[in-house]
Amino acid sequence: MHPYFLASRNYKNQNTVINVGSVDGFEVNVGGDESVFIAGPCSIEDEESALQLALKLKYFGVKIFRAMIFKPRTSPYSFQGLDTAGIPVLKSLKSKTGMILLTEVREAHEADAAFGYTDIFQIGTRNMSNFNLLKHVGGLNKPVILKRGMGSTIEELLCAAEYILAQGNQDVILCERGIRTFETYTRFTLDISAVPAIKELSHLPVIIDPSHASGKSSLVAPLSRAGLAAGADGVMIEVHEHPEISKSDGSQAIKPEQLSAIIKGRRF
Repeated sequence: MHPYFLASRNYKNQNTVINVGSVDGFEVNVGGDESVFIAGPCSIEDEESALQLALKLKYFGVKIFRAMIFKPRTSPYSFQGLDTAGIPVLKSLKSKTGMILLTEVREAHEADAAFGYTDIFQIGTRNMSNFNLLKHVGGLNKPVILKRGMGSTIEELLCAAEYILAQGNQDVILCERGIRTFETYTRFTLDISAVPAIKELSHLPVIIDPSHASGKSSLVAPLSRAGLAAGADGVMIEVHEHPEISKSDGSQAIKPEQLSAIIKGRRF
């Protein structure tokens, strides 16, 4: 009767609040009264730099760390992440920081390999329509951040979420990360209208990713404020100590001190 139902307000009118874990004894919820900040590098490059960055971000108030070891890239020659060699790094980050870890997975076997070492799975824009992967993570007891496809409609995003929900996993967080338009100054176009639109249609929490949307570090702060003003439940931001030497997407990464200013609501 409807292309998606479990994700819709017809199924559940009350907003869903998803508990993604705890940090130092405090529960972390996405979809509640407090905005959530997710931050970290585009991809983990080595254990030492990841640990130092994670501890600094935790000091600034970040509770969810981007612990990416599997990295889909447009070019086959670009840095693809540490792959399964990064599993020990995830284990170290968890034990030494106590932060909640977010890891993108591209295939079912990656989800299985990382299952015991991460707290949240991410399905990226390129895999939003990878229905076998969606069904697989739907059968796992782990919160999932589902990013909107770069050329996908809101309905297609909600249908993708339905694949996960239909397998029994109710902990789905939607992410608006920019769609491809005719504009070339930014990498993509952050669809701010998608935030309230999705909230009209769905009970699931919604976050934004201004880093991937703009591709420009200078635009991350204003887009973050715009997304939160539109009702986003959180923001995912790429942070690197030295963006100029980052192995991936350095142009869109901001420095930790800049993230601190965004969290505190200051302009910079």
